[in-house]
Formats: sequence, structure tokens, C-alpha cells
Amino acid sequence: MANYFSSEFKLGILGGGQLGKMLLNETRKFDIYTCVLDPSAEAPCKIASNEFYQGDLMDFDTVYSFGKKVDVLTFEIENVNVDALHKLEKEGVTVYPSPKTLETIQNKAKQKLFYVDHDIPTADFTRFAYTNEIQTALKNETLSFPFVWKSAQFGYDGMGVKVVRTYADLEELPNVECITEEMVPFKNELAVIVVRNPNGDMKTYPVVEMEFHPTANQVEYVICPARIPDEIAKKASFIALKTSMAYDHVGLLAVEMFQTQDDEILVNEVAPRPHNSGHYSIEASYTSQFEQHVRAILNLPLGNTESKVGGIMVNLVGAEGYTGEVQYEHIERIMNMPGVTPHIYGKKQTRPFRKMGHVTIVDEDINEARKVAEEVKKTIRVIAKDNTLN
Repeated sequence: MANYFSSEFKLGILGGGQLGKMLLNETRKFDIYTCVLDPSAEAPCKIASNEFYQGDLMDFDTVYSFGKKVDVLTFEIENVNVDALHKLEKEGVTVYPSPKTLETIQNKAKQKLFYVDHDIPTADFTRFAYTNEIQTALKNETLSFPFVWKSAQFGYDGMGVKVVRTYADLEELPNVECITEEMVPFKNELAVIVVRNPNGDMKTYPVVEMEFHPTANQVEYVICPARIPDEIAKKASFIALKTSMAYDHVGLLAVEMFQTQDDEILVNEVAPRPHNSGHYSIEASYTSQFEQHVRAILNLPLGNTESKVGGIMVNLVGAEGYTGEVQYEHIERIMNMPGVTPHIYGKKQTRPFRKMGHVTIVDEDINEARKVAEEVKKTIRVIAKDNTLN
């Protein structure tokens, strides 16, 4: 096994946001030398990496020349230049998850077709080269309201997703490659994180339940363990493993799913990296998702995925109407609550719904943790220092 610890070995991370920052907590723990590339000079990873480079993640030459500096390359964001990753892989740089995996996942239309090809249950969908073709489908009655519109590429954190109920809703959408999905009447939105190393060792984290913000389409609470019957949890874990094996991925794969009214499990989408649905694991699990990702891509033994305690994660997002230099109002009040740990991502500027941090609440009793989470959500506000409501 290669010597990764206190050595000449270099791990490269494409993307220097909060996921990268939390990965760096683990590489520092193990004393693994890391290089980070991010477009922003103020990226959260800047202070914790050994080498920081500013550059465009979608630019072939920038990604390629960065990749030549490192031994193993990973990413914390999907919007990166895949052609550069393919070339690096051909030239002997280890890239995990693989460019092939990333290429399928980057495009939501390709991702959905992949599920159909591999017999993975997913909501019915239609693929369109351009949004304006949807009008024709509606007129020909091959599509009907309401439906979910998703941009095929570059969507994240609820961007690029819209529930369309009328022709007026369509007019606001960009004219891009997209898919439409039928509305799934679901009881719960669930997620399972699967971890796999190059040896083929695999583990799953417990099923989590996600509660979403009604308008921002962002996760508000992640609850672990999900408050669902055992047989549903087993079914969700099985489908997550099946999805992981189909992708043949290395690293973490977060599989987001719907539990329908009649208890079917449908795969919504996946992310081949540490994921919002696994943040609770820093405080609540034996091995956090970030440590696990490092273990997996370096082909080290996988850690224990079980929880030590019930955990809930609350996203801290910029309050509506506030843009400017960030201030965390009442943060000391939530730190006075039992089992509460805030994580601040290091973004100096807030804007409405921007992810600025998260808070973990741990308790032996998940229902007790959920009550405290509600209190946290009501108490802390992410506002701007000198900003009157704009």
C-alpha cells in the first residue's frame, strides 16, 4: 500500500467549497498533503490546503495542468471539465470517482437513461433538447400539467429544478436541454450514502430522511435514522447498493430517493461525492462521510458507517432580503442548547438561500433531537451586517 501519511504523496481536490473544507479536516487529521483548485480567491478551502490554485473548473487546460501536479484526483462538485479528467486518467493520474461515472451523472438526461438501462426504479420522464419543445408536447397531449422540469446540466442546490403547473411557469425557464418528470406523490424523501473502494469493499450509511424547504427546494433537515419501518429502510439500502454497483463507482455515492404513497422506492438522483445528506455523520457516526471518502479513494479499509447517536442536520442559508457581509444572529443562543454544534463554511458574503453553514443536533432520542432542531431553525438567522432589507 502506498504511503499517504506524512509523505510526498499529493491528493488533488477540484472545488474548494464547504465540502472540500470538511474533507480537509480529515486530510489534516491524517497528514495527507492536499492541493485544491477553485475559481474563487476567497474559497473556504484556501486556508486549510497545502497548495491552493485559483482557476476555472470548466476550463480544460486549467484542470489538466492542475491534475498533473497530483497523484490522486477527486472532486467536491460535479461541474468540472470531464475531458481533462479522461486525459489525466489515460496518462496515469488516478481519478476517483472515475470520469466515466461523472460524465453520466453530470447530465440528468443521461443519468435517467442509465437507470432505465440498469433496471433501477425511477420516476417516468421525457427528454427534450430544448425547453421550448415542451410547448409542442403539451399541445399534442404527450405531456400534461403538472410536472417537474429539470435542466439537464449545471443544476445544484435546487437551481435548475422547477415545478411547472401552467404555461406561465414555462416562460420563466431557460431554453436548454432538459427533462420533465411526472410528479411523484411521495410520503418521504430518503437518501442513502454508499461507499466503495477500488478493492470493491462496500458499505452503506443508515437511511436518512430529508425535509425540504417548500419554496427554495433545498433540504432544511436531514434526520438519521429515518423514521420509517425497517422493511422500507432495507429496500432503500438495497436499491442504493444496486445503483452503486451499476455505476461501479469509487468513493462516496449519495443516492436520493422517493418513498411513494404505496411504499415503492424510486431513485431521484445521485451525487458522486460527500453530500448534504451525510453532514450529520461528523458528530453522529463512528466514521464521518468525509473521512470515508478519503479512505475509499485511497483504497484504505472502510470505516464503521453506524451511528453512535441520533443525528439531525439543519442547513444554515442566507435569510431572504439580506445580501452583504455575513452575520450569524443568535449563534451563541443555539450553542447553549444541548447537543448542538454549528459548522460555519467560511463564506464572507451572504445572499438569500446561499448555503452558509449547517448545525448538527445529536441526541439518543431522535424525536428529542428533532424538537431541538426546530428551535435552532427558529433562533439563528444568517443576515448581513449593514443591510437594511433589500
